[in-house]
Amino acid sequence: MTTIQNNSNGLLPVITGLLIIEVRNSNPNGDPNNDGAPRIRPDNRGEISAVSLKRKARDLVGNKTGPVWLQIASELGLDGSGYDILEARGRDRAECQTRLESSSPGFWDGALFGNTFLEEGGSDIMRCGALQLGIGLSVAPIDCQFATWTNKSGVEANKDRGMAPNAQKLVVHGLYAMPLFVNPTAGQKSSCTFLDIQIFLALIKYLYPHTASVTRPMVDIIHAHIFTHNEPCGSCRPLALIDALTPKKLGDLTQPSISQADYTIPQWDGENGVAHLVARKDGKTYADCGTYVDHAQF
Repeated sequence: MTTIQNNSNGLLPVITGLLIIEVRNSNPNGDPNNDGAPRIRPDNRGEISAVSLKRKARDLVGNKTGPVWLQIASELGLDGSGYDILEARGRDRAECQTRLESSSPGFWDGALFGNTFLEEGGSDIMRCGALQLGIGLSVAPIDCQFATWTNKSGVEANKDRGMAPNAQKLVVHGLYAMPLFVNPTAGQKSSCTFLDIQIFLALIKYLYPHTASVTRPMVDIIHAHIFTHNEPCGSCRPLALIDALTPKKLGDLTQPSISQADYTIPQWDGENGVAHLVARKDGKTYADCGTYVDHAQF
C-alpha cells in the first residue's frame, strides 16, 4: 500500500483528488425530494452527493467486525481503538459532547470530514474537516428509467398479490466525477492525522461493492486519482488538475452514454498522460509538482 509522506513541518500534505464513478443500471443516490429517483439537474446531468459517499465510508469503518475494516486494520496495523464514528445512529449525545471537548475525541469521521455537533454553548466544537468532497456530477446527461415491481404475496388485506409502481428507479449508464481535497490548515483544527487519511484512501475501492443494495447493485469507482502536492501550501492549481483528469464525452454531448466506450478517460502515465502536461508558468509538469496514485486499483 502506498503511504502519504509527512511534510517536514509535521502538517498534512495538500492533496487534490478526483473519483471517477461508473453507474450501470443502478440508482447511485436517490433524491428524497423526488420520491427517491436518481438525483438529476435541469440539464439532465446526474448528481451524487458528498454526504452519500461519506455515509458509506462511515458504515464500513463503523463495522469493526466487517471484512473491510478487518483487512484495512491489518494492512495499516490498527488496533481498532480511536476510530469511532460520530455520525452514528443511537449515539449518546452527552457522551459525544464530552469526548469532543477532550484533547482526544477518537472520532475518525469527525477528524476527517469535520462535524457540526450543535449544543448550547458549543460553537467552538464545530469543525471543518481536513478532507472535503465535492458533488459528483455526471460527465454527460443521464437516462433514468422507472419500472413497477410486483410481489407474489399480497401486502394489503384481501389482496393475494402486491404491486409497487415505479419502485425501480435507475440510471441506465453514467460516468460521474467527484472531486476531493485535503486541506492541512483545516486538518490542524480537526486533529486529523496522516493515518486518518490513509484509512479513507484504503476504503475507496470498497465503498460501493461493500455497500451495494437492491437499487444500487452496479456502482463502482473505476479511478481514484490522488495527487499529493510537493509543496506544503500546494504546488499547482487544483481545479486545473481536476479538469485535466475529468473524462470527456465522445460524439453527441447532449446524449446519454451506454458504456465507458463513449468517453475519453484521461490516464496519468503514457505519452499523452496528464503527468506530462505543463502545470505552472515556470514550465513544471504535474509530475514535477507531486506524486500520484490511483487508489481504485487492486
